[in-house]
Amino acid sequence: MGETLGQLGENELLHRLARFAPAGQLDDDTAQVHTNEGELLINTDVMVEGIHFSEDTTTPKDVGWRCVTANLSDLAASGVDQILGITVGLVVPPETPWNWVEGVYLGIEAALKQFGGTLLGGDCSRGDQRLLAITALGTLGPLRLHRSQAQPGDSLVVSGPHGLSRLGLALLRSDPLIKADLLPDKLKQKAIEAHQHPQPCLKALHALQTCKPEELPWRAGGTDSSDGLLAAVQGLCRSSGCRAILDPTGLPKDPDWPLGQHWDSWCLNGGEDFELILSLPPQWATAWLQVLPSSQVIGVMEKGPPRVEWAHGRGEVSNFSSFKHFQ
Repeated sequence: MGETLGQLGENELLHRLARFAPAGQLDDDTAQVHTNEGELLINTDVMVEGIHFSEDTTTPKDVGWRCVTANLSDLAASGVDQILGITVGLVVPPETPWNWVEGVYLGIEAALKQFGGTLLGGDCSRGDQRLLAITALGTLGPLRLHRSQAQPGDSLVVSGPHGLSRLGLALLRSDPLIKADLLPDKLKQKAIEAHQHPQPCLKALHALQTCKPEELPWRAGGTDSSDGLLAAVQGLCRSSGCRAILDPTGLPKDPDWPLGQHWDSWCLNGGEDFELILSLPPQWATAWLQVLPSSQVIGVMEKGPPRVEWAHGRGEVSNFSSFKHFQ
């Protein structure tokens, strides 16, 4: 039978698929297309029931909202200037209630009204499992963020706290591993909101663009943390050929976040936080921290093998608990 995708994993799969595209084309979540009118950004995400959403944790309207905002977060992490719109590929079993489909599209409509863009079209098909494939289009602003743009000497910064969406999922599932009654109500409310109703990092991008010191070029490494904070930093390292050094005392946590290794792991590997992860010249990073109170320095980029290490020689950062496609 040969190798399976479960044996390969997502990174190796993408590495092998890269030979079918121009060099470097698959190093980022979005594609950049040159047109006579300027630069066009295109991003596609697939949301599958049982993997990315379920009726136990997400209403149909929230499914539509999350599908849109996940795509817009990728556009923001590439430096989008204007969101043009989306297309939707909808696959559902024939016994799916119309009310479910209507709810999804109400969520799509609400997200587009808030963040911009229109529903441009798409396709519908019968299938054994509910699935939405969203393609989002936007124009590129003055800053083209890309994973390959990180450089040694940069500050590694994030736009906000991590782990909230993972906690929200655990709360919605009544996960017995957490003692929900011991958590602050404020934290629980923020976590559930972060999971069901995430926000794309468009405001953080705008703050980044407006605070750039005039003497610096428009160069920054960037991605978003949809697959987790650690996975995002690892992506920067691989594409840029740099080593990241993380401060173990500076993980981006909510002020009410509990202490402990388990909670640190959720901060690093939880996923679906949709925050910007940036490699910036220190002067630019300092300016961003001043205009965006939620932002935080979590480490530095250095010369070295493309991996993520703890500061003070504490070894490589583990992502043993992170979500892995096909496994």
